[in-house]
Amino acid sequence: MAARQASTGLARVLAGADPVRRAIYIVGMVPAVWTFYLGLTDQLGADPQNTLERTLGLWALRFLIVALAITPLRRLGGPSLIRYRRAIGLIGFYYACLHLTVYLVLDKGLDLAAIWADIVKRPYITVGMLAFTILVPLAVTSNNAMIRRLGSRAWQRLHKLVYVATAAAAIHFVMLVKSWWTPEPAIYATLVTALLLVRVWLYARKRLWPKPRPVPTGASGV
Repeated sequence: MAARQASTGLARVLAGADPVRRAIYIVGMVPAVWTFYLGLTDQLGADPQNTLERTLGLWALRFLIVALAITPLRRLGGPSLIRYRRAIGLIGFYYACLHLTVYLVLDKGLDLAAIWADIVKRPYITVGMLAFTILVPLAVTSNNAMIRRLGSRAWQRLHKLVYVATAAAAIHFVMLVKSWWTPEPAIYATLVTALLLVRVWLYARKRLWPKPRPVPTGASGV
């Protein structure tokens, strides 16, 4: 169901997107198409279900990290890619939907009792579900109509939860791998931590050292 909703939402977004955003969505979903192709042609190794599930989850985490990096990059003097942040974040959500669908359908066979037992007994599943639960309202409100309905300030406050969701997703991956120190989880954990620290630093700088307001034209300045 999650995959069906995600694909329907993606089709609607593509229909109304400008050419650059449309290209971002199309290119962004290429890894998913390629991974499913490898699965259908029996090229995902000895445990294809696990490889498929983990690959889709990793791509979700990667796109969320890229989306988070856009604002700090701009504020630190890099290029402004803000207009594409929502598109990249939504791609991350679509991958999270696919990742969850593989877990629910292929791994657990939609056995609700087994799924609930996993959520309760396995901390990495609990954290992963928390990350996805947070992403759902963010994805639902990632459109101009919801920005108008919620108001810009409330919408921005809500979407700051993406930092919590991304941190939870990174922790989910590290707990799944069962090691903080192997290269791949260490890289993702470091990237997310760095982005969180940059965000805190930018917030503190804004509060402690606000920029002076420009003197109106014609004012003496004395």
